[in-house]
Amino acid sequence: MSQPSASGDWIDLLHWNQDGLIPVVTQESGSGRILMQAWMNRAALAETVATGRAAYWSRSRNRLWRKGEESGHFQEVVEIRADCDMDCLLLSVRQAGGIACHTGRQSCFYLRLSNAAWEAVEPVLRDPKTIYKHS
Repeated sequence: MSQPSASGDWIDLLHWNQDGLIPVVTQESGSGRILMQAWMNRAALAETVATGRAAYWSRSRNRLWRKGEESGHFQEVVEIRADCDMDCLLLSVRQAGGIACHTGRQSCFYLRLSNAAWEAVEPVLRDPKTIYKHS
C-alpha cells in the first residue's frame, strides 16, 4: 500500500467511496471523547486542512457543511489521522461551546442500548431551539 508523501498527492491516497465520500470520526482532543461521525468529500477535507476548522459533506443537505456555521459550535482541528486502510479519518478537535450534537448534547453518541431499547443517557446542555434559527 502507498504511504502518504509530502508532494500534495496525499488527498488522492485516501480511499473514497463510490459517492466520493470518506467517513470521519471526530473526537475531543483533551478528553478523547467521541463527539460525532460524519462524512467528507475532497472539498470538505481540503477546506478543513486550509482553514483549521472542521467542514463536512452533509448528505441530508447535499452540500458542504461548516461545523458551527449556524450554532457557533465550531471545531478547531488539532490533528487529522487516517486509518491503516486509508478509508476512514479521525479528527481530533477543540469543540467550541462544548456541544457537538444538533440535539444540544456534548456528543452525538448519547443513546445506549438497554433491554432492547435505546435510552438517552446524556443530558441536553442547551435547547436546540435556542441554538438554531430554524429549529
